[in-house]
Amino acid sequence: MVKPGLASVTFRQLSVEEITALAAESGLIGIEWGGDVHVPHGEVSRAHMVKRITLDAGLEVASYGSYYRCNDNVPFSDVLKTAAALEAPVIRVWAGTKGSREVSTDERVGVVENARKIADLAAAEGIKIAFEYHSNTLTDTPASVLQLLEEVDHDNVYTYWQPLPTLTVEERVLGLKQIKAHLYNLHVFAWTDQSKRLKLAAGEALWKQYFAVLQGLPGEHYALIEFVKHDAPEQLRADAKVLHQWLAGYL
Repeated sequence: MVKPGLASVTFRQLSVEEITALAAESGLIGIEWGGDVHVPHGEVSRAHMVKRITLDAGLEVASYGSYYRCNDNVPFSDVLKTAAALEAPVIRVWAGTKGSREVSTDERVGVVENARKIADLAAAEGIKIAFEYHSNTLTDTPASVLQLLEEVDHDNVYTYWQPLPTLTVEERVLGLKQIKAHLYNLHVFAWTDQSKRLKLAAGEALWKQYFAVLQGLPGEHYALIEFVKHDAPEQLRADAKVLHQWLAGYL
């Protein structure tokens, strides 16, 4: 089952209360709360408050978008305490700071070892780890994602997916097929190849292909809207309707 949700970083300019109300009004089911603005690392009392606001609105905490990088000097304990207070089922982390073609062997080993360590810590709290699927990290190509997951070799580690503008449509579809068994959530948006934001409906032909790959996907996952045209709340309302239609039609 794939449920519609929202990444809070879509509206960094809005308050927690405003984002929660907007998501509920739009018929979304959950929110991925970001660690950069809305629920910073280590602010446990705030995390408890955000969880309460989310649940009181009839929504779920879909995940914690921590922005922790797996070669960071930032203490993961603060990230984990915050995610636990949120009762987030998964923490989204970044696979280092360099792309797969730029990273050295030692740097890659460092990311792998760090990921394995935080996966153990998170597992003790009943929380999963999932990599952001992003350029300039070790998840910048499907092959590198698979290699990273194989090297980490931990049953508490998953990956997100999003349509990277650096890849062709064919490469995106193939990559999604390859990482499907390791997929946790998706980030959903419509961009031009030059990263210009569009209404989500403009991406229908592409997302039909992506969602077709996910037919029969077991378990519960989120399709999280991230980035809307002009950062406009009214655009989210329109995009959410589109996402509901897609999920009803393809999953």
